[in-house]
Amino acid sequence: MLKQISFIILLTFSLIACQNKTITEPKEINTLLDNWHLAATNTNLDAYFSALGDNAIYIGTDASERWTKTEFFSFCEPYFKKGKAWDFKAFDRKIYFSEDGKTVWFNELLNTWMGICRASGVLSLKDGNWKISHYQLSVTVKNEKMKQFLEI
Repeated sequence: MLKQISFIILLTFSLIACQNKTITEPKEINTLLDNWHLAATNTNLDAYFSALGDNAIYIGTDASERWTKTEFFSFCEPYFKKGKAWDFKAFDRKIYFSEDGKTVWFNELLNTWMGICRASGVLSLKDGNWKISHYQLSVTVKNEKMKQFLEI
């Protein structure tokens, strides 16, 4: 009986340990996203696009800006080749993990040339690597400035 209980306890701990292998620490996600933003700052096209999943969608600040990875690459490539992309510095990032640890969603505030922007996104774990599946960027407008903004 003692052997059976020991086996059950060992099996339970083993299953818990195996389950945790898919769950990542927020530090890994922060590093991935920070490096992704840095790749744009450094106009490193390969590093920037290798962070995106094959079916990634990027939604920009203009209502017409909904790009697949291929479309976004075509838009970005001339800027990166000229050495003039963008420099977004993230702060106040919140990261959330799915129960199975294979999906992450996040939101962040960014210091940009447009002022403070907000972004949100989704990352998926594919073959042991995190990839950005969806990213949406928006410009923020303070509530007390909304009337002036709408007049523009």
